Amino acid sequence: MQVIILGAVLILGGWTIINGLTQDSAQAKPGNEAPEFELVGLDGEIHNLSNYRGKAVVVNFWGTFCEPCREEMPDIQSQYEKWSDDEVVFLGLNLGESRVTAQNFVNQMKLTFPILLDNQRMVARNYGITHYPSTVFIRPDGKIDHIRVGLMDEQYIEDSVKKLVGS
Repeated sequence: MQVIILGAVLILGGWTIINGLTQDSAQAKPGNEAPEFELVGLDGEIHNLSNYRGKAVVVNFWGTFCEPCREEMPDIQSQYEKWSDDEVVFLGLNLGESRVTAQNFVNQMKLTFPILLDNQRMVARNYGITHYPSTVFIRPDGKIDHIRVGLMDEQYIEDSVKKLVGS
């Protein structure tokens, strides 16, 4: 009986270690390739991350339920307006809310950058996003430069975009 228990423990331990190693290598983290996604935007268009290859991409995960998300939106909008003529793409990924809720928020905040609907929060899961707001800064080569968890101000966004554009 002890041999069976020992064997089960070794098998489970090995599986846990292998599973942890393979998951870690696929995680969205600085230096890794940004996980691909395909989402429908409020504009009715399908947006694939790979379509923006060659451009710096700022992906902001947010929800109307999140006060810091609401607070940083004017700063993101301002930076979008500043950089929209350059090779920078701003994408807002709304997390699990209805199209009507997201659209009302966008109208209220007068947002003009693309807002995508992550209805099942699958993209958030693929990126390991657990706190909101979270923003992923992706270099033109498709690799993640850095991930910011929490509220950003306009200066932080601008400095981060300048770094991306210079990379």
